[in-house]
Amino acid sequence: MKKTDVKKIRLIAMDLDGTLTQHKEALLPAHRALLDRLGARYRLLMVGAGQVRRIFNQMERYPIDIIGNYGLQYAVYDKESADIKILRDISLPQGDRASIEERVTFLRKKHGFTDFKGESVEYHPSGCVTFAVLGTKADPADKLAFDPDRKKRRAFYDEVKALFPEYRVFIGGSSSFDMAPAPYDKRYALEEYCKETGFSPDEVLFIGDDYGEGGNDESVYLSDFGFLTIDDYRTFPEITKFLLD
Repeated sequence: MKKTDVKKIRLIAMDLDGTLTQHKEALLPAHRALLDRLGARYRLLMVGAGQVRRIFNQMERYPIDIIGNYGLQYAVYDKESADIKILRDISLPQGDRASIEERVTFLRKKHGFTDFKGESVEYHPSGCVTFAVLGTKADPADKLAFDPDRKKRRAFYDEVKALFPEYRVFIGGSSSFDMAPAPYDKRYALEEYCKETGFSPDEVLFIGDDYGEGGNDESVYLSDFGFLTIDDYRTFPEITKFLLD
């Protein structure tokens, strides 16, 4: 854990996939019970890369406020309706698709990824973009086997960032690069949340697994926020035990 004064912590912000759950899986009962205990002592916040509704449903409607799409979405839990209430849902204009396709094609030719299934690039309503290295319709097994240690994508990650300065670029999923319109990333989202709610960085502890180069938690890891790293979601109860001592 980055040096943090535990006594000052008031807000615990978390990633979901790989941190609290297996990728796209529901919460384990033990993790759900632990969130209840943490929530009795701290304010809890989910900070995700996906849409807030997907995160809420994956957590089986656990009562928690959620930041989604790197800050483009924000929802609070409403006790009366037992549902989330979306307070912010920004859809930014899509970038110049011709330019995006041209840059992606350049990368494909240079690095030998000219064979792909489906579309080369996926455009999301939020304004986010996915460079699907194997294509949008690649076989799931092929995607999982493509780059499990991320070495293939890290080899030209800096080049992708340089070619797409208008985006925050992440090594996403098992075979893609995810791009969110600048300045949206988890650090920016958390900073804006703290401005709106009055928390200072030394009162925040973020827990995440994707903190390495190109990870979507990296921006928080490199910031002034406290950060607790996790490498196996199953150890979540063990590594957070000190927060309840």
